[in-house]
Amino acid sequence: MAEHGGRLRQAARDYGIPLADWLDLSTGIAPYSPPLPAIAPDAWRRLPEPDDDLADAARSHYGNAHLLPVAGSQAAIQALPRLRPASRVGVFAPAYAEHAEAWQAAGHTLVGLNDEPTAETMDQLDVLIVINPNNPTGRLWPAERLLDWHTRLAARGGWLIVDEAFIDCAAEHSLVARAGRPGLIVLRSFGKFFGLAGARLGFAFAEPALLAGLDALLGPWAVSGPTRALASAVLRDHAGQQRQRERLLVDGQRLARLLTEHGLPPAGGCALFNWRPDPNAAELHDFLARRGILTRLFLLPVSLRLGLPSDQAGWARLDQALTEWSRR
Repeated sequence: MAEHGGRLRQAARDYGIPLADWLDLSTGIAPYSPPLPAIAPDAWRRLPEPDDDLADAARSHYGNAHLLPVAGSQAAIQALPRLRPASRVGVFAPAYAEHAEAWQAAGHTLVGLNDEPTAETMDQLDVLIVINPNNPTGRLWPAERLLDWHTRLAARGGWLIVDEAFIDCAAEHSLVARAGRPGLIVLRSFGKFFGLAGARLGFAFAEPALLAGLDALLGPWAVSGPTRALASAVLRDHAGQQRQRERLLVDGQRLARLLTEHGLPPAGGCALFNWRPDPNAAELHDFLARRGILTRLFLLPVSLRLGLPSDQAGWARLDQALTEWSRR
């Protein structure tokens, strides 16, 4: 199983620092949320009902009616490979590893991509997976390029899967409004932008027949009643979304400036995280962890991803630790 950020309890054990004393910058999840609604008691007592307000709220928010709520986009990532016969699947590196693992586990053949695939390579693929913006590099592919790849794949029954988990603060680059075309699948995460990863909610957008197959594979009650009620309200809170977006954009730029001021300019990122390839990344990861600051270390390439502090105390703590690093 691929490792992920957020393993805070493990870090607390490894470094002997109490759980409450950590600053967790390892996940790329917003460290704050819009105002949360009260959850009616019936949401806890009754089985989830698919004809509640969630689908309508999501259709309005994302601008596409061809959707399926899932228990985090991870649920769709693991299920989609089971809806195709054996295929040649293009996967970029570095990137969120769960895509490659799911397709490989289902018996498909992976084709590793380090950069833009050539026309010859595209003609050999049945499926291409693009994370946009990419995790961890933050690379953002233009919509025109993605649609060109989709056209080439769809012409022979192939799929383009676009994972837009981190695109909410750059929604003008999203393909979600175009999902519903044969062979175009767009995944969106609810928890990252809204800072509600514990709700375990995401959405798959695709043509109706594919969504029906995905729905049947995932089974009934895939998303809990309390999560459905929570998300329905949050997705309709347009003012709260705007405040969240503005704050994340400001904080993402602030993090880039802070790293640069300490001689660690990021090579990429988005509003939710910054990414720095660095031969000393492992040493810096350990240096920060010994001060109770958890970051995400990648080994291929050797690099560090940092998320956002939630408050001024967290920013000051990161600033102080980076000052100590630069003076070591």
